[in-house]
Amino acid sequence: MKKPLVGALFAVLLLGAGVAPATAATGHEAAAPTAVKEKARPKAVNFAGTVALSNCSGSVVRTPDSQPGDPALVLSNGHCMESGFPGPGEVVFDQPSTRSFTLLNASGSGVGTLRAGKIAYGTMTDTDISVYELTSTYAQIESTYGIKALELNTAHPVQGTAITVVSGYWKRTYACNVDGFVYRLKEGEWTWKDSVRYTSACQTIGGTSGSPVIDNATGKVVAVNNTGNEDGQECTDNNPCEVDESGNVTVREGINYAQQTYGIVPCIGTGNKFDLDRPGCALPKP
Repeated sequence: MKKPLVGALFAVLLLGAGVAPATAATGHEAAAPTAVKEKARPKAVNFAGTVALSNCSGSVVRTPDSQPGDPALVLSNGHCMESGFPGPGEVVFDQPSTRSFTLLNASGSGVGTLRAGKIAYGTMTDTDISVYELTSTYAQIESTYGIKALELNTAHPVQGTAITVVSGYWKRTYACNVDGFVYRLKEGEWTWKDSVRYTSACQTIGGTSGSPVIDNATGKVVAVNNTGNEDGQECTDNNPCEVDESGNVTVREGINYAQQTYGIVPCIGTGNKFDLDRPGCALPKP
């Protein structure tokens, strides 16, 4: 998890110069070899429904119960919010926003601009997510652009699952597998619970923050990409460490992580509105 990019032009200049931009993943762009044999990525995994933010990646998402007439939602990272990094214990809830998002089609071309009406939910406590409520409904987006939202999976992901991290910012994909789960992932001031650890093939870079992590078999979103250990340091900014139930610390230089998203689903009720008092909702409250 690094500081958000200041703008697309600056990021492109950095990339052209061979310097990794600064945001929420590793600073290494080249894919590293992995001991795990990766499964082939189905052609169904593409850029349709992903978005590019000014500094990060994201996706238009829905729950299984979302209706065509509901205001659409965009999922990204808490540290990608325009208000800056929320502090430990801080939750942003139901706050006005006019943020814009570039909607991508299957091939990664921008087809239109979506706009937020508010930040429905955002935090970096226990997880690292932001969810924007748009001024457009799912039906309006599909009618105008022919693009459907990605569905949030309702179940905990499984170790070994073949996944694809889809970055709308860079228009790049990263294919690997779920290597395992981290009891506590600590980075600087923040602590995240039950994080997803990728196999080493997913060498995500700055700007991939907020990318949906898609289960190749189902096409559903199982996590949101957010960080990686760049330099082998222990529990510092841009160098998260793993902490087990006994307090033992493990550092995995060059390995990247995501935050699970199935826990978002119980917190969204009728009309796509967040209700943190709904049964099964365990997201931190303001």
